[in-house]
Amino acid sequence: MLTREHRCGRSEEQEPEPGLSPKKAGSRRWLRNGCNWKMEEPEEPADSGQSLPPVYIYSPEYVSMCDSLAKVPKRASMVHSLIEAYALHKQMRIVKPKVASMEEMATFHTDAYLQHLQKVSQEGDDDHPDSVEYGLGYDCPATEGIFDYAAAVGGATITAAQCLIDGTCKVAINWSGGWHHAKKDEASGFCYLNDAVLGILRLRRKFDRILYVDLDLHHGDGVEDAFSFTSKVMTVSLHKFSPGFFPGTGDVSDVGLGKGRYYSVNVPIQDGIQDEKYYHICERHNLYHLLVVAEGPIYV
Repeated sequence: MLTREHRCGRSEEQEPEPGLSPKKAGSRRWLRNGCNWKMEEPEEPADSGQSLPPVYIYSPEYVSMCDSLAKVPKRASMVHSLIEAYALHKQMRIVKPKVASMEEMATFHTDAYLQHLQKVSQEGDDDHPDSVEYGLGYDCPATEGIFDYAAAVGGATITAAQCLIDGTCKVAINWSGGWHHAKKDEASGFCYLNDAVLGILRLRRKFDRILYVDLDLHHGDGVEDAFSFTSKVMTVSLHKFSPGFFPGTGDVSDVGLGKGRYYSVNVPIQDGIQDEKYYHICERHNLYHLLVVAEGPIYV
């Protein structure tokens, strides 16, 4: 139930906005101070999930699979070694990732693309005449086993999303995910499968609105394109933007299309950015306050 508070202090209850179910609205409420509305967070008991450790999506088999990516070999092992060296894994709950099924991957990617990727992966055929059409080539070579790698990464992110849906954690981490350039029918920028999109689509099964924040050096073009026409997913990307720099998209004027207009936020930055500048950008663009917008709660 939404509550409107008058200047005199008397509160008036209002029904939740259309399209926001009581389950998704939760116990949050809007409060009006004069002419301004704000969201009031309910006080939570000390043990209401605050003690839940972060979930770390990991298995030796998964790391080994991720190490096989030709463009960034052994990177997954290096990341996991750092986690172990700092004993961070002892502060997290380790969850073994599942492998994404063809049906799960097809919630975003086309059947034709997935079938071709599977075919060249089994044959190790990097010279298939149709591969160029699907973005497979120099940046994304069609090496043997690449389909299994893509399914592993996609499944790991879906596993992380499902942990959030199940309420078993507040934070779920797939350190080998985040392949944000892949399109529905095309590999791009070392990305064969857009696990970020698959994770968002899984979260949308429960959460009405999603906020996606991308801090990679490159513009998260694949994720933005996937949700550019909807107001249900807001994408925010902070990235380097200069002539000739991949992928060449993500201008500040790119704000989404149709119902998704103004739900794509791009913050182009230049070389040499430091923590202070990042903090200033987040303050200037109200990134700390994007968790709640006029239409209702957003899940990150």
